[in-house]
Amino acid sequence: MMHALPSTESDEISQRTLRVGIQGYAGAFHEIAARLCFKEINLDIIPAHTFPELVQAIESGEFMDLGLMAIENTLAGSLMSNYHLLKASNLKIVGETYLRIKQNLLVLPGQKIEDLQEVHSHPIAIAQCRKYFRNYPHIRLIETVDTALSAKRVREENLLHVGAVASTLAAELYELEVLAAGIETNKKNHTRFLVLRKEEEVKKLDGANKASLCFSTGHEPGSLYKVLAVLAAYNVNLTKIQSAPIIGKPWEYMFFVDFVAEGQISISQAIEAIRPLTHELDLMGVYQQGEHHEY
Repeated sequence: MMHALPSTESDEISQRTLRVGIQGYAGAFHEIAARLCFKEINLDIIPAHTFPELVQAIESGEFMDLGLMAIENTLAGSLMSNYHLLKASNLKIVGETYLRIKQNLLVLPGQKIEDLQEVHSHPIAIAQCRKYFRNYPHIRLIETVDTALSAKRVREENLLHVGAVASTLAAELYELEVLAAGIETNKKNHTRFLVLRKEEEVKKLDGANKASLCFSTGHEPGSLYKVLAVLAAYNVNLTKIQSAPIIGKPWEYMFFVDFVAEGQISISQAIEAIRPLTHELDLMGVYQQGEHHEY
């Protein structure tokens, strides 16, 4: 089920193709997450080399209707650079989705583990599989910008002694063999992705029950506690709180908070209740809580 668009707009878009921007290339985990999030819609996946390029492209609206961006991982934690990108942009969060990340060792057909001299992949993917590669000390691990792009290079450049760590979708797209499946160390490896859209194009979502916001507080004892106490009193479920230093203000912090509204209290009521206790409160998005997917 697809949650990131109002039902009327979803019906309209189902008649055409939705242009979804991702960081990475065909076969990347971003693409898998996008296709699971919008599985009722015909998609045109638009790649961006980096997250800043992705944000810039969504803002321009020339090639993308909206975008998908990883924001946190159960192993690597929050992607703070992406939080700062989002905060500085004119984009809003209109949805989210969660994907179980399964890493696989991909090679040209016929290659064996003893044939490999190098394995290429994104640094986070490599970090998630280091325990597996300890059994093969002859293999050098090479960091690259993208998992799927690493797989693409193995195929296009016919790299006989090089493997890639990437998704099974990448294996299908680039006709590579899965030499070893599920080589990630931790099998509870999930990534959360945000669906992003230009602020002026955001429409109210039916069933929206989750909010993301950021704010700072007074630089005195108990200031953050007072905010959290009010949210607790309004019976919202705090699902995330992340601090980040405020540039130019040593030892002062901005807080990124996600919460789910429960019961009869609305999101707007909870936000207005804490507004007097915060500084520079920015509502980054109101959307429906996302689904968890396996692939």
